Amino acid sequence: MQTKTQSLIESSANVTIGYFVALAAQMIVFPLYEIEVSINQNIQIGLIFTAVSIARSYLLRRFFNHYHHHRSAN
Repeated sequence: MQTKTQSLIESSANVTIGYFVALAAQMIVFPLYEIEVSINQNIQIGLIFTAVSIARSYLLRRFFNHYHHHRSAN
Protein backbone atom coordinates (compact mmCIF):
# COMPACT_ATOMS: atom_id res chain seq x y z
CA MET A 1 0.00 0.00 0.00
CA GLN A 2 1.28 3.45 -0.93
CA THR A 3 1.55 6.39 1.39
CA LYS A 4 -0.34 9.56 0.41
CA THR A 5 2.98 11.16 -0.55
CA GLN A 6 3.90 8.23 -2.78
CA SER A 7 0.47 8.38 -4.43
CA LEU A 8 0.90 12.11 -5.04
CA ILE A 9 4.35 11.57 -6.56
CA GLU A 10 3.07 8.76 -8.80
CA SER A 11 0.04 10.78 -9.94
CA SER A 12 2.18 13.84 -10.63
CA ALA A 13 4.68 11.80 -12.64
CA ASN A 14 1.85 10.16 -14.59
CA VAL A 15 0.27 13.53 -15.46
CA THR A 16 3.61 15.12 -16.36
CA ILE A 17 4.71 12.26 -18.60
CA GLY A 18 1.24 12.05 -20.13
CA TYR A 19 1.32 15.74 -20.97
CA PHE A 20 4.63 15.48 -22.81
CA VAL A 21 3.53 12.32 -24.64
CA ALA A 22 0.33 14.11 -25.73
CA LEU A 23 2.31 17.18 -26.81
CA ALA A 24 4.67 15.05 -28.91
CA ALA A 25 1.72 13.16 -30.42
CA GLN A 26 0.00 16.43 -31.36
CA MET A 27 3.15 17.70 -33.02
CA ILE A 28 3.29 14.52 -35.12
CA VAL A 29 -0.43 14.00 -35.82
CA PHE A 30 -1.62 17.56 -36.45
CA PRO A 31 0.58 18.07 -39.54
CA LEU A 32 -0.66 14.75 -40.97
CA TYR A 33 -4.15 16.28 -40.99
CA GLU A 34 -2.85 19.64 -42.18
CA ILE A 35 -3.75 21.27 -38.85
CA GLU A 36 -1.39 24.18 -38.39
CA VAL A 37 -0.90 25.43 -34.86
CA SER A 38 1.94 27.27 -33.17
CA ILE A 39 3.99 25.71 -30.39
CA ASN A 40 2.14 27.94 -27.91
CA GLN A 41 -1.20 26.67 -29.22
CA ASN A 42 0.09 23.09 -29.01
CA ILE A 43 1.07 23.69 -25.37
CA GLN A 44 -2.36 25.18 -24.59
CA ILE A 45 -4.22 22.33 -26.30
CA GLY A 46 -2.10 19.82 -24.37
CA LEU A 47 -2.89 21.58 -21.08
CA ILE A 48 -6.62 21.57 -21.85
CA PHE A 49 -6.60 17.85 -22.65
CA THR A 50 -4.52 17.18 -19.54
CA ALA A 51 -7.05 19.02 -17.35
CA VAL A 52 -9.90 17.04 -18.95
CA SER A 53 -7.99 13.80 -18.38
CA ILE A 54 -7.35 14.60 -14.71
CA ALA A 55 -11.03 15.46 -14.18
CA ARG A 56 -12.16 12.28 -15.97
CA SER A 57 -9.78 10.10 -13.99
CA TYR A 58 -10.79 11.70 -10.68
CA LEU A 59 -14.54 11.41 -11.33
CA LEU A 60 -14.23 7.81 -12.51
CA ARG A 61 -12.18 6.89 -9.44
CA ARG A 62 -14.72 8.55 -7.12
CA PHE A 63 -17.58 6.73 -8.91
CA PHE A 64 -15.93 3.33 -8.50
CA ASN A 65 -14.98 4.03 -4.88
CA HIS A 66 -18.60 4.99 -4.17
CA TYR A 67 -19.92 1.95 -6.07
CA HIS A 68 -17.61 -0.54 -4.32
CA HIS A 69 -18.23 1.03 -0.92
CA HIS A 70 -22.00 0.60 -1.31
CA ARG A 71 -21.64 -2.95 -2.69
CA SER A 72 -19.44 -4.03 0.22
CA ALA A 73 -21.82 -2.43 2.75
CA ASN A 74 -24.73 -4.59 1.52
